[in-house]
Amino acid sequence: MLEYLNKSRYCFYILFFIFLANCAAIETNNDPIVKMPGTGEASVWVPQSVVDEKSAGSIFGDSGVPLFNDQRERGGGTGIGVNVFLWRATLDTTSFVPLLSADPFGGVIITDWYLPIESPDERFKLTIYILDKQLRADGLKISLFKQKRNIDGNWVNTKFDKNLVRKLEDTILSRARELKIASIKPK
Repeated sequence: MLEYLNKSRYCFYILFFIFLANCAAIETNNDPIVKMPGTGEASVWVPQSVVDEKSAGSIFGDSGVPLFNDQRERGGGTGIGVNVFLWRATLDTTSFVPLLSADPFGGVIITDWYLPIESPDERFKLTIYILDKQLRADGLKISLFKQKRNIDGNWVNTKFDKNLVRKLEDTILSRARELKIASIKPK
């Protein structure tokens, strides 16, 4: 019995020291969270280190040759993977629909099913892809799904008017333009 307790004690000490050694490797990020410059009303908040990296100088100005392998992308001035104006406009425009998932780095917004009050026997779901860092009309792709309830109470996929997707795209692009114009500071 004593031998079993000694083995248990040694196992405990070994596990404790492994745990202790792993705790030493934990690093905390003490950077303050600040507003990303140039995002206007869209207000993207990032750690200070991201702002410092983005504002690193280059030899020939903003559009020139980068210094020290600066990998900045143009198109909204944020650390996220898509155009900040398209992202914010998409969230604003679809705010009435329940949000299921939003990935700003991959540029994907997935909504839950939305039942319009005026027609409770049909429902809609959106998957929106923001494909570019530039504010462009082809930088947005919307997939719309529509279902109707049949007599048994089951939801069945149905066709929808393709103009509905075009109207939604136009609304999002118009809102993105408004956000971009509002972010430009008068000189």
